[in-house]
Amino acid sequence: MSVWVDAARLSLGASVVFLVVMLGVWGRNYLLFRSKHALGLVVFGAFLLAQSLFALYYYLVDPTLSVWFATAVPAAAWRVLMGIHVLQAVALAVLLWVTWD
Repeated sequence: MSVWVDAARLSLGASVVFLVVMLGVWGRNYLLFRSKHALGLVVFGAFLLAQSLFALYYYLVDPTLSVWFATAVPAAAWRVLMGIHVLQAVALAVLLWVTWD
């Protein structure tokens, strides 16, 4: 089961990095152009970053839930969570590629 936990955590970590980079680009674009589109991307990115940071906190730091996630969550549930986090990281990687270009 540890591989599923590690994959979920790594995917979330990658998502956080991708979002921080994109928020920098989107924030700079908003300050430069003052468009609603750029502002919407900043708001979207901020909420998704908050969600990812909360999940990482509960997986890694929270004294009760981090132990529960590491020991008592069934492997089937971890496969689903890992799949969701990997898909999110891949989607954000594509969005980062489009944003950076």
